[in-house]
Amino acid sequence: MLAIWKEADDIDAYESGWTFDHFYPIFSDSAGPCLEGWTTLTALAQATERLRVGVLVTGIHYRHPAVLANMAAALDIISNGRLELGIGAGWNEEESGAYGIELGSVRDRFDRFEEACEILKGLLSQEHPPFCIGGSGEKRTLRITAKYADHWNFVGGPPEEFARKRDVLAAHCADIGRDPTEITLSAHVRLGADRDYAKVVDEAAGLGAEGLDLAIVYLPQPYDTAVLEPLAEAIRDSGQLTS
Repeated sequence: MLAIWKEADDIDAYESGWTFDHFYPIFSDSAGPCLEGWTTLTALAQATERLRVGVLVTGIHYRHPAVLANMAAALDIISNGRLELGIGAGWNEEESGAYGIELGSVRDRFDRFEEACEILKGLLSQEHPPFCIGGSGEKRTLRITAKYADHWNFVGGPPEEFARKRDVLAAHCADIGRDPTEITLSAHVRLGADRDYAKVVDEAAGLGAEGLDLAIVYLPQPYDTAVLEPLAEAIRDSGQLTS
């Protein structure tokens, strides 16, 4: 991870780097190794100078919002103002149960999440890092996003699904008199083990045609810095941006 981030920091096609807030791997054997996201991000922030950095996204039930506000403020200083504060309601029952952390019902999660957003916004009221909310629930996630977020992350899917969720977010913005163009729109795309760079760029372009601002690329494991320059070249040739 360190080698990937350090090299990406010097490649202009890449705008940001992200860790996740999970204690088990979520794309492979859950018994495998997994570095804690915020600690790792702090180390990676020190090893880079340009990339914006964030945890995509922090499960709010793992982190008391007042404690998280202090963590975010510290990392924003450490990174010289490069932090994106990614937050979400939480969903992983396996992890939560294993660690003895109450996840709660869907309603409980979102009541807690909305309260946490309000607390974080209040505690980080002066030049706070941008809030990035991840998720696509139309009734609550996107409504909370419209109220609090500077950045919305769509977890991934076809352009037509992204466009529909984008429109729901815009409607929630209209309900509170907010301009939806104030919110950066991102989505995940995946580079497979076959290293099909053109496929990644095509997926990003399809989403970009529906208003996507930022494509966040999952890299194949084991991590290999050799993927970075060919992917960047494919991005440059297409005129797309990624992170």
